[in-house]
Amino acid sequence: VQLQASGGGLVQAGDSLRLSCASSGRFYSSAVVGWFRQAPGKEREFVAAIRWGSGIRYYEDSVRGRFTISKVSAENTVYLQMDNLKPSDAAVYYCAAGSHYGTTPKAYDSWGQGTLVTVSS
Repeated sequence: VQLQASGGGLVQAGDSLRLSCASSGRFYSSAVVGWFRQAPGKEREFVAAIRWGSGIRYYEDSVRGRFTISKVSAENTVYLQMDNLKPSDAAVYYCAAGSHYGTTPKAYDSWGQGTLVTVSS
């Protein structure tokens, strides 16, 4: 599948954004769709993931309670609702899909282009 990430922008600390990850095709029920982010000079890091079939969700500790990952099966789309954004959340956000859950980029086979999130203090 081809993934298209969108929804980034410039916000102030404490604001919210919703990122979208749209697929060109249907996800298999065994698929896992994840969000990663990469700040300048840093490695790409796991943010959240969702199992397409069961809806089980996973979060990185620093975003748990502020970010919510969800899916709309009919749209073949995964969303990342980001609330109470902090300057430390600023990064290019990528969505990815794979067959197995993991918190490293290697676990995912398909990647969308990034969408930039900028958070001003």
